[in-house]
Amino acid sequence: MKSTRLGAVVAALALTAGLTGAVTGTTSAAPPPPEQPGGKARALAAADRAADSGLDGLRHSPGEELVRTRVTPWDDGLYYAAYERTYLGLPVTGGDAVVLADSRGRVLDVAAAPAPELSLSPRARISAAAAERTATARVAHPEKATAPELGVLLTDDKGVLIWQSTVTGTTTAGAPSVREVYVDARTGEVVETREQVRDASGQGYHYGTVDIDTAANSMTDPLRTGFQCGGQNGAPYTTPPWGNGGANDLESACVDIMYAAQQEFDMLKEWTGYNGQNGRGGLVPARAGLSVVNAYYDGSKTTYGRNQTGTNQLTSIDVVAHEYGHEIFDRTPGSSGSGSENGGMNESTGDIFGALTEAYVNSPADPPDYTVGEKARFYGDTRPIRNMYHPSLVNNDPNCYTQLGSGTEVHAAAGPQNHWFYLLAEGSSPGGGKPSSPICTGGPSSVTGIGVQKAAKIFMGGLLLKTSGWNHRAARAATITSAKAAYGATECNAVKAAWSAIAVPAAAGEADCGGSQTPDFSLALSPNSGSAEAGGSATATVSTTTTGGDPQSVALSASGAPSGVAAAFSPATVTSGNSATLRLDVAAGTADGTYPITVTGTGSATHTVTYTLTVGSDPGPGTWATGTSYRAGDTVTYAGRSYRCLQAHTALPGWEPPNVPALWQPV
Repeated sequence: MKSTRLGAVVAALALTAGLTGAVTGTTSAAPPPPEQPGGKARALAAADRAADSGLDGLRHSPGEELVRTRVTPWDDGLYYAAYERTYLGLPVTGGDAVVLADSRGRVLDVAAAPAPELSLSPRARISAAAAERTATARVAHPEKATAPELGVLLTDDKGVLIWQSTVTGTTTAGAPSVREVYVDARTGEVVETREQVRDASGQGYHYGTVDIDTAANSMTDPLRTGFQCGGQNGAPYTTPPWGNGGANDLESACVDIMYAAQQEFDMLKEWTGYNGQNGRGGLVPARAGLSVVNAYYDGSKTTYGRNQTGTNQLTSIDVVAHEYGHEIFDRTPGSSGSGSENGGMNESTGDIFGALTEAYVNSPADPPDYTVGEKARFYGDTRPIRNMYHPSLVNNDPNCYTQLGSGTEVHAAAGPQNHWFYLLAEGSSPGGGKPSSPICTGGPSSVTGIGVQKAAKIFMGGLLLKTSGWNHRAARAATITSAKAAYGATECNAVKAAWSAIAVPAAAGEADCGGSQTPDFSLALSPNSGSAEAGGSATATVSTTTTGGDPQSVALSASGAPSGVAAAFSPATVTSGNSATLRLDVAAGTADGTYPITVTGTGSATHTVTYTLTVGSDPGPGTWATGTSYRAGDTVTYAGRSYRCLQAHTALPGWEPPNVPALWQPV
């Protein structure tokens, strides 16, 4: 490890050579609280039961599964479990979900992107090669494209079979572009595109004496996975001492970049408990020396250019931390979405982490503030490019949620959430030399801030409940959950007040902050699907768990059963923490088919889970046929080969073996 110190010399960074040893400019995270033995296993078991059972927003139709993809430990034995949806084994873009559970095995909250019921053939009519040609044409000057992958895209309340490809190149104006393109696998039309390059601008070549972590002969971080800095060829610089302190010296620019990114990494651990920008102890590499006025994140790296007058590189703390804020947004559940509102919240996330890193560093050369890029001299002077405490002071960006429109440019659309964060951290009239912040029409008369560190932890906890289609209303609900879990009623009510102050309204049934835990419970089914022949029956165990307050009485009921199927619970009412048996009796003559049946628990709140019942006589070994209902374990012959059914379903055109590997296995 090499520690490089930079000192201030005539308004530039001047290298103080020959200094090696332990890094002094970083702070290690506080040790996590002691965990209960087996607590993680209990939390994940509860989360998986909720996902399998289709609790509330986790509902999924036959042929769909929620697959756990990531687990993030949090405060005091809390775990965020993220899930992605699949359909007949194909990945589904959208419809993802997060379950927050604790080490006692309680489900505390569920966040899920809207997911319509899917029923479509998995057979593509358009070839992968044709889809790749269509996708490549969506970038003006393409350089490369990933091989198209078949999947399902949720859009406009329906599912579309698509080929997805990522195309890298440049726009007609020469700007970098990394575009995800979704091509309809039936028609060949482009359904949606999502630009992954997120740009911003900034500055920085003077922060006094600083420390960075590098290898002895390479600007490669030995402590943080994947992080290095170099030129536009992607290779790290390898000729220490690093830089000469010049405003446009690229090794000096890399010192600025590494310092800011490493400080942001440490801030995330110490203030929020999050493990680096990617959540796994690392961050993407950086490149200096872009020849245009820009700085951006593209999903695989951050890149930094110069200001408009060419007098310095765009590598200030708030700009570098902004770009890596995009990585945080991208790597948390729900990743980076599309649309003006989602894009604005992505930009705001960068601004918030830029302000947080400035606050953490607390450099006299660049005192903490809530303006963006003010030291960059982006236009040749010290005007900021955005203002967080009063967004409309720059370019008349919107202060309030109600001022957003579908066509609001994404950097301007950062205004409302930026404004919310300032109100939460500092308040509307903080005093002490900090600026006052306006309140939108209909909001509270004033907002009292809770401090920047608490606000940071609550915001990060909210991001861990992010799903596809993230918007301000979802963020309000998620940060309320985060505040309750990490702190309590005072902080939770402050979160609500700050959202109301920017005109994001409370949703029907919004969680009560209270002074104690709000009474609540969760449901789960085991198993969550089964089959029965006409004249037979199927059973399942309905489990309840107390998730807040004292145990309560929960009345059980079922709906959605087809004609001829009767549902009964024994007992019909339980005290949360106990279980009941669901029995489904299938009368003679009941039509064959697969039926989702909704099980509802009603107490202080109402929750639902889904049981999938397949009705039909066992055809035994036979031939595959469209319209036939198959059960797990059935075998068929198709095109001279035998296959075993892996999951109960009714066959549709295009589902013949082996086209749907999630349903059929050769035997």
